[in-house]
Amino acid sequence: MNIYLHVEVAVREIDSKLLLATLAAARGHHVVVSDLEPLEKGIFRGHLMPGIFHTKSISPGKLKIERHNKIINSGSKVTSMDEESGVADYNYNQMLKNRYSEKTIQQTSAIFTWGQDDDDSLKKNYQKYSAKIHKTGSPRADLWKSIFSNYWGLPKNAPIRPFLLISSSMSACDSVDFHERIKKHTEFGYFQRNPDYFKELFIVKANDYLKAFTFIEAIRYLSKNNNGFDIVLRPHPVESVECWKILLEGIPNVHINREGSITSWVKNSFAVMHNGCTTAVETLISKKPLFTYVSPELNYNNCLTNELGCIVESKEDLLNRINALFEKMKSNNQEDLSSQLPKKFSKKIYLDENELAAEKIVKIWESLDDQSLSRPNNWFIYKWRLKLMNFNGLVGRILKFLNKGKFEVKKENPKFPSIKINEIRKSVKTFQDALGIDKKLECRYLSKHTVLIKLK
Repeated sequence: MNIYLHVEVAVREIDSKLLLATLAAARGHHVVVSDLEPLEKGIFRGHLMPGIFHTKSISPGKLKIERHNKIINSGSKVTSMDEESGVADYNYNQMLKNRYSEKTIQQTSAIFTWGQDDDDSLKKNYQKYSAKIHKTGSPRADLWKSIFSNYWGLPKNAPIRPFLLISSSMSACDSVDFHERIKKHTEFGYFQRNPDYFKELFIVKANDYLKAFTFIEAIRYLSKNNNGFDIVLRPHPVESVECWKILLEGIPNVHINREGSITSWVKNSFAVMHNGCTTAVETLISKKPLFTYVSPELNYNNCLTNELGCIVESKEDLLNRINALFEKMKSNNQEDLSSQLPKKFSKKIYLDENELAAEKIVKIWESLDDQSLSRPNNWFIYKWRLKLMNFNGLVGRILKFLNKGKFEVKKENPKFPSIKINEIRKSVKTFQDALGIDKKLECRYLSKHTVLIKLK
């Protein structure tokens, strides 16, 4: 069967997509992991045979609905798991209004959910389609399990000294201007589906500026008074690294780094600090100490993940607690601040001890195949089609240059940097070793944003 896995934000999704690809390829399927354009053009133009098109969300924007219609009309089937998760939300229904519609659910052949909470909300609101909604859990959460501990090496450019990880989730540093986000959400129909959403965006934005200020002040204080550790601030995928560099300029022993998966940074830190970030859940599952910084200056801490870990309300208390933890860690007497996830989170994240979420998803994909999704692709031709598309893009930019006198350099996609095929092969091999998969798999480079994984 042909399986096409759409990756939007590589640092968030690539590892879980490679886990899915490894399991599916070991069962004989041909799996392409790619950003959107090579998949979209390949399917639309008939360069790729029909298959499973698995995407990161089915939010009801006009362009996305049109895209999925074309994919379906080509003979492929659309499945989805929303990568935004909604784990931090008290009530999933609010997210449901923004991320789904009857039309987009009708377009899909299967929807996979993170846990009981989103599963119940979707089935209640879209009863007619409940049969295609599956509580599998997330492959991203699979990777937090101890079986994959060896997968996570030291992150690239990690500090030499032990480090406190600060996981950021603040729209104050968004890489997209606020008015552009308003425009985008208008096009996606968010305000039409939820009349309160416009006001909510402004409230969140205002409070995120205040939250960013309290965090900068805390970082300044921790940097000046800590007992010998570094601080790593990990921007959210939608945040601007350059923005954070400006805001934290001149503060010693502070590193701003978004390279690699957040999981790798969590695993290698001695503790994690956050406010309103889903990384808090991952931290506790990974049995790492967690500090939730909720300054009294903030009037908006209404986030489910802010009930987790060691809750601290002042930078002075934060420093004392982290310094104490660090001293205990140095003496191999580290206090366990990781604790267990509260019961309410058991409905947010489904962790099956007997079967991976990724395994469940692959089996459901297999149930959708009526042999129409198994027609073989000519991968040699597809690879050259991708080269031709890139060449045509270059020609188009040259023609614009000749016409307008300005040559447009094609920028690197910040959400999905160029694939390093050796790193992909290493990741797949590590998954095979962890899962006891002894079949020989091939990882074939198709383009800088596209890789094929299949049996040799």
